[in-house]
Amino acid sequence: MQQPYDMPLEQLYQYKPERTAPADFKEFWKGSLEELANEKAGPQLEPHEYPADGVKVYWLTYRSIGGARIKGWYAVPDRQGPHPAIVKYHGYNASYDGDIHDIVNWALHGYAAFGMLVRGQNSSEDTEISHHGHVPGWMTKGILDPKTYYYRGVYLDAVRAVEVVSGFAEVDEKRIGVIGASQGGGLAVAVSALSDIPKAAVSEYPYLSNFQRAIDTAIDQPYLEINSFFRRNTSPDIEQAAMHTLSYFDVMNLAQLVKATVLMSIGLVDTITPPSTVFAAYNHLETDKEIKVYRYFGHEYIPPFQTEKLAFLRKHLK
Repeated sequence: MQQPYDMPLEQLYQYKPERTAPADFKEFWKGSLEELANEKAGPQLEPHEYPADGVKVYWLTYRSIGGARIKGWYAVPDRQGPHPAIVKYHGYNASYDGDIHDIVNWALHGYAAFGMLVRGQNSSEDTEISHHGHVPGWMTKGILDPKTYYYRGVYLDAVRAVEVVSGFAEVDEKRIGVIGASQGGGLAVAVSALSDIPKAAVSEYPYLSNFQRAIDTAIDQPYLEINSFFRRNTSPDIEQAAMHTLSYFDVMNLAQLVKATVLMSIGLVDTITPPSTVFAAYNHLETDKEIKVYRYFGHEYIPPFQTEKLAFLRKHLK
């Protein structure tokens, strides 16, 4: 097994790089959220037969920024509410059959649960057009302008997801949490910064953090898509424009806006989200927080953390 390649653990706890947020960071997100508010969500639920007792399952569709139809599985306990709720965000290109079985499992635990399918990566529409070329994947789509960057739509879709779920009659709007791993972990932090709806957030080895160190340190994709883009576009002006765009979406920069209680995790042999990039976000959080560190795990399912996650959500949402 590969040994830790990043900073020693004692340094990770102290690693707090300077935020790179531009001067108009808050104004950018304020304007983006106002634009989202002008798009009617119009959620639609289509019942789905699932072979399990005690749960109702639906295919949920709603409108988000750019008129995109965002979709995902929604499951709710088959008993009178209101119920606490969980919105789950999946990993980068990593949702199989929409994670329906995981969403149903959360409902069987007593939560109304929705798994948002990230635009373009599964069944949700991606309506944004990139006005320049990009390398395969999503990391550099529209990267030369923060208003056209791919993740602007994704972050706003994720905010709209908690708004939609909070409006359902069977949901207790005061007991909503967000969860996710990797890309989903980054989205859980971003949504908790951009919305006051989440009361608790579980972020497993969050992606989309401390971009400058990530492209210098990550060994495996998908951060390396950015490196590939710079190899194909060697102008310093292009790199400067791209890094400026990424600064608006860096969850390290969003972290200090989070009000929800946060539980985070990281494995010290994670070659996809280097531990230092995760601690960069964690150390900028100014809310109640805890991070679980796993010496012998990487970017993978970490069994002991699942118990921690269940206990945390039960404490803060039930």
